[in-house]
Amino acid sequence: MITAERHHMILDLLTLKGVVELQNLVQRTKTSESTIRRDLALLEERGLLKRIHGGATHPYSKIEEPTMQDKSSSNLHDKQIIARAAASMIRDGDCVYFDAGSTVSEMIPFVVNKKIVVVTNGLMHVDALTSADITTYFLGGRIKMNTKAIVGSVAQENLKQYRFDKCFLGMNGVDIKYGFTTPDPEEAALKKTAMELSEETIVLADKSKISEIYFAKVAEIEKASIITTNIDNETVEKYLEKTNLKVVTP
Repeated sequence: MITAERHHMILDLLTLKGVVELQNLVQRTKTSESTIRRDLALLEERGLLKRIHGGATHPYSKIEEPTMQDKSSSNLHDKQIIARAAASMIRDGDCVYFDAGSTVSEMIPFVVNKKIVVVTNGLMHVDALTSADITTYFLGGRIKMNTKAIVGSVAQENLKQYRFDKCFLGMNGVDIKYGFTTPDPEEAALKKTAMELSEETIVLADKSKISEIYFAKVAEIEKASIITTNIDNETVEKYLEKTNLKVVTP
């Protein structure tokens, strides 16, 4: 396969899946790992993708955030696996916080039979939660048009009225040194407050979020447990030195 054909295949797969894996590209193109690494480096230089551990993802900047539509369609299978594992941690009688993450939204089908109370800032969660007859409290505040999250000082003050058994957060960046990060300072502040109000915090982060760093700091890596998918053993060991990490597989 010539270089141009490989590049087209890589970009087509990226559009379809949101993330492309290095080994999958090696198998599909029947070329060497070093060749694919050079392809990814060249495409990254052109601004067409961003290399991550074990592959590549969309080239979002540290201050820009993908839309909820983009987030929801990216790595959907991994997100559903993570969501199922996260939902299994919830017990009848729990008061929980669901933030506006796309992976968090995938938890809702797995909690429909649980007797729980949910507080959320995710506008996209409301229909599913109410349709499941789950007692739901919705934060007031400013609506972020791209992600349908409620943020701002009103949401912050509203959130402080509650206390949680468990807090489930999506996160744009998860890095062992720089901690949990997200593009928007207002949303970072809300996530941090939710963590402080909860007995236990669980961050749901598919493998594309691992070792990523964004503009606004939420918390140090020790402040939350992490559920993720398909990361190598060396990376797992490094994170386990700092916090609880669970790797789930299909």
